[in-house]
Amino acid sequence: MTENTGSLQGAAPEVPAAPKRPQKRRFQGTMQQINGSLTFYKIFAFTTGIMLLILVAKMIMDYGFGYELYAGGTTAAGEENTLGFHPKESVVGGTGISYWTAVVHGWIYVVYVIAGFRLWFLMNWRFSRLVTIVLGGVVPFLSFIVERRIAAEVRRDVHTNPEAVRRY
Repeated sequence: MTENTGSLQGAAPEVPAAPKRPQKRRFQGTMQQINGSLTFYKIFAFTTGIMLLILVAKMIMDYGFGYELYAGGTTAAGEENTLGFHPKESVVGGTGISYWTAVVHGWIYVVYVIAGFRLWFLMNWRFSRLVTIVLGGVVPFLSFIVERRIAAEVRRDVHTNPEAVRRY
C-alpha cells in the first residue's frame, strides 16, 4: 500500500503554497469598492472645484464691485428682472442667487469630504493624506490638482500592490 501511495505522489505535481499576504501594505476594501470610491471622489472633486470657482467669482462681484446676481423681481428703475447682476439691494422682490451659491457649495463640499474620507479609509493612508484631500476643496483650483494626484496615487498603489487588495 505504501508503494501505491509513493507512486501517486511521484506522478502528481506539487501544489505550490499560497502566496503570503503583505504585512506592510493592506487596503481596506475590494477592488470594486476602491474603484467605485475613486469615481465618486473624482466626480465630487470636480464639482466642488467648479462650485468654489463660482463662489469666488460671486465674492469678487459682491465685495469688489458691489453687485449681486438676482433672479426675478423688479429693478430700481422699475424694469422686470429675470436674471442679472445689479447693485446690492436694488432689486425688489427678487432672490439673491449669491446666498444659494454659497449654500449649495457648502453641501457639495460636505459630500466631497465624505467621498475623500471613504477613499482614504479604503486605501489605508496616513492621516496627512486625508488633510490634503480636505484642503483640496477649500483653495480655488486646488481640488483639480489634488484630484489628479490622488487618482494617480490610487492607481499606482493598486497596480504595485495587487496582493494587498481584499478578496471576499
